[in-house]
Amino acid sequence: MGGYLGLLLACAVFIGSHFLMSHPLRAPLVKALGANGFLGVYSLVSLASFIWMIFAFRAAPSDAPLWAATDAVWIVASLLTLLAAIFYSGSMGGNPALPAPGAEKLAAQKPRGMFLVTRHPMMWSFALWGIAHMLVAPRPDSLIFVGSIVFLALVGAKAQEGKKTANMGMAWQGWQARTSYWPRLSKLFSIGALPWIAGIAIWLVATWAHNFFGGYGAGIFRWFGA
Repeated sequence: MGGYLGLLLACAVFIGSHFLMSHPLRAPLVKALGANGFLGVYSLVSLASFIWMIFAFRAAPSDAPLWAATDAVWIVASLLTLLAAIFYSGSMGGNPALPAPGAEKLAAQKPRGMFLVTRHPMMWSFALWGIAHMLVAPRPDSLIFVGSIVFLALVGAKAQEGKKTANMGMAWQGWQARTSYWPRLSKLFSIGALPWIAGIAIWLVATWAHNFFGGYGAGIFRWFGA
């Protein structure tokens, strides 16, 4: 694993800085810098550590994949990325997990749309996207890089709930009681048409563009061309 030490270190800093700034360091930093100052520092550290991850990923060995990315694997990955796009499109409105004014009022509402499926649709969208890419690019460097994003999304979402409980009290506890951390896929057909339409559109554009930025087709364009 010696060739991957730089990537492992960059990923550890990326994950660790998020957890430190989101939890034990958040209050003292907000007190010292103010809310906007903290947000600026948080964004800068996150961006810098992610850029470091990208450079470390490019510098890491590109060893042979651990399994073959067959058509069956690609079909599963394509469906996961489609789900990710639907989850993401449904996370943008009425989300009390986002750091926005009025979150308590949103948490007091009856869950609807994508929040019938999970209370963390945005984080699950990142995780599903990551799992799909790990399936079709199962090299050690890719598993470390993308696996870090999946870990941060899912563990970070769960860790966020303690902070939300502390900040929002009964409002978040009520929201948590009415929603699920784990996706309830049976509810996907109750979320309304808009997340489906927007998600499919995002998925088609992203998989079409993958041929130009990733160097190979993805989604339906893997089989039918760009």
